[in-house]
Amino acid sequence: MSRSAWLIQRIARERLKTDTMYSQLLTHLTKYNQQHILHFWDALSESERAQLARQIDAIDLAELAQLVRGGSGRGAAKSNDWAEMARRAKPPRTIRRTSMDSRNAGPRPVGAEEAQERGEAALAAGEVGVLLVAGGQGTRLGFTHPKGLYPIGPVSSASLIQIHIEKILAIAARYGVHIPLYLMTSPATHEETVVFLDCHERFGLPADDLLIFTQGTMPAVDASTGKLLLSEPGSLFLSPNGHGGTVAALKESRAIEDALGRGVQRLFYLQIDNPLVPICDAEFIGHHLLHRSEMSSLAIRKKNPDDKVGNFVSIDDQTWVIEYIDFPGDVANQREPDGSLRFWAGSIAIHIFDVAFLDRVAMLSDALPFHMARKKVPYLDKNGRRIQPRSPNALKFERFIFDLLPEARNTIIVEAAAEDVFGPLKNAPGAGQDTAEHVQALLVAQYHGWLRAAGAVVADGAAIEISPLFALDPRDVRERIQPGTVFEGRQYLR
Repeated sequence: MSRSAWLIQRIARERLKTDTMYSQLLTHLTKYNQQHILHFWDALSESERAQLARQIDAIDLAELAQLVRGGSGRGAAKSNDWAEMARRAKPPRTIRRTSMDSRNAGPRPVGAEEAQERGEAALAAGEVGVLLVAGGQGTRLGFTHPKGLYPIGPVSSASLIQIHIEKILAIAARYGVHIPLYLMTSPATHEETVVFLDCHERFGLPADDLLIFTQGTMPAVDASTGKLLLSEPGSLFLSPNGHGGTVAALKESRAIEDALGRGVQRLFYLQIDNPLVPICDAEFIGHHLLHRSEMSSLAIRKKNPDDKVGNFVSIDDQTWVIEYIDFPGDVANQREPDGSLRFWAGSIAIHIFDVAFLDRVAMLSDALPFHMARKKVPYLDKNGRRIQPRSPNALKFERFIFDLLPEARNTIIVEAAAEDVFGPLKNAPGAGQDTAEHVQALLVAQYHGWLRAAGAVVADGAAIEISPLFALDPRDVRERIQPGTVFEGRQYLR
């Protein structure tokens, strides 16, 4: 056979293969009235067609149609009557956690010492791992990289992910164990996060103690028609499926299997944007264990009824989180006789999970329902023009990890002081709070407090930063700093 004849036959086979793929996709999409996304098929390259086909194949179009309709079956978008539920709610059962600055320096809440001892025993036995969610981009910060790479250290410019990893290393060194880190990225942050960690040699974390996996995605649909949106001629608009996607991703990545194989029985959960999280806090872990809880959560006391945090509540003896946008004003403003807020417990996305519990709920396809939100989503119109909407035009679907609370046995909420545990980086400079400047100020204030509690003299306005590798908490500071030591100017203790 001549080379020209061979080429003709190959082209014919490829054409038949492509035509068959197109035909099958068209039949499948037409069933759900989504065939418009093949509009640019003839102009796509072979690789672009393959990508689009993979994206289509990954979507459960029947489930998506049900979500758009607001059905009540498997995976249905959350359609609870939150106002009605909130009006039936009671404040949740809570436990007070010791303030960081007051530990070992005065009376402690009842049960705190026992919890501390129990948590430390679990850490020393290697029973605890860390689950860190890092799927967000830094777009709102004016940062064109994954948020975890943001240089938040007030003196060192250490990234968020470096600070978290150094805390894990410090805890592992304190207890003489390996603490595995299960790091969940998103398709948008995965590659750059992996490269960043490789370039910095994981900031000292052993390679065997790091498992990186990616959460799933969900497509956005036009709010008025329910039609899928294209971001490019050969690509759907996809976004991460929410921190609730952690459950499925843990199972699919075999992270749960890895944890159980190591003897890790609990995972300490946090999100990448909060550098104040007291990772693997022994007292928190101990309360979780003493109450035989499958899922425990840290809460902070809200300052105002309309604070933008979820609200922990108890409904029919189950713990729930009702988002601030769904919490009716008349309920949020309820007061106790002493004038304090009745519903004061704010959710800050810090949890402890039993690994066996995560393994169990991963088998339940409807354990975490989808929540639906209207968002502004850029898309291609039928003429290939990119449309930048000025108002919300699309529906996005996400799962939230806190929706596991009603599924868990013996849930407990542990109250912590906000200044000890909560400083999320969310907003660009100029916003009222949660900016880089605001978070850095919170970090510096925490370090000042630790140093002064140890008897050091800290000049007002001094920019002091403490690496977790130098001191993890006030206990370490007292051991490493001589009373009377003077700190001023800019100093990075590492």
